[in-house]
Amino acid sequence: MNLNEIAIFVKIVETGSFVGAAKALDMPKSTVSSKLSSLEQRLGVTLIRRTTRKLHVTEAGKKYYEQCLKAIEQIMAAEDQVSGSQSSPHGLLRITAPVELGTAILPPVICEFKKKYPEVSLELILTDRTVDLVDEGIDIGIRTGELKDSSLISKKLGTIYFAPFAAPKYLKDKAPLKSPKDLQNHSCIQFTPLGAEGWQLMKSNEKFSVVLNKPTMINDLNLIKALTISGQGISLIPTSLCVNEVKTGKLVRVLDNWRSESRSVHFVYPAQKFVTPKIKVFIEVANDIIKRSLQSFEL
Repeated sequence: MNLNEIAIFVKIVETGSFVGAAKALDMPKSTVSSKLSSLEQRLGVTLIRRTTRKLHVTEAGKKYYEQCLKAIEQIMAAEDQVSGSQSSPHGLLRITAPVELGTAILPPVICEFKKKYPEVSLELILTDRTVDLVDEGIDIGIRTGELKDSSLISKKLGTIYFAPFAAPKYLKDKAPLKSPKDLQNHSCIQFTPLGAEGWQLMKSNEKFSVVLNKPTMINDLNLIKALTISGQGISLIPTSLCVNEVKTGKLVRVLDNWRSESRSVHFVYPAQKFVTPKIKVFIEVANDIIKRSLQSFEL
């Protein structure tokens, strides 16, 4: 086994070209090409198909890359552990979180972390899709709801939930809402991922399914909040997105303590024998700040 050949193969896949790998590794392109050929010959399989325009990683190459990448990351983490770099976090830390939740909870975390660890560079990827942390090279993620990937290490931070909100000007000439069934007589704005037919609300041990009457369907929470503030109807919105609007009187919560089921919020990161220093210290800094933020969202 030649670890140098493996490292060069991984870099070719990461950069997408022999030239890119050569520049990243500071070696001639011819060396990169010959090392890959040697590796393929030893394995007896084609890892990368070359054309005049681009490279194509074969199915076998993709599987081999995934395993090699994990091995290289473990070696690098082990070296960090042994070399004593635990006391000096450094390098790039890539973090992902849902858009609205990340916007609400991460600013104070970033400010505090950068003040304590200026040698660590941060890259934030805010997206509502489920990111494959390993494939996309993400160090740590913040996720809500049920965790389906058992290969990830998780740490619970707290919970969030949706609640019904409306603008005072919308409610001004309307009859008071006494129970969830009264929503059927109101204009409602529905967040599409919650379903097209209605809302599932709960209060203590009570549960109620609300069938909405011709709701406006939208897949963006910020647009829903803006329309709700403008008096277009009642919306089920995460409390984390409405704290300032409630404080300033732009929105009010309706129906007392009726709300959606709580969704857990977790830190998640790929399982690894050695957790890198930058991940450890980020969790240490962010843990209490995020927990306090989540508690403040309980409107």
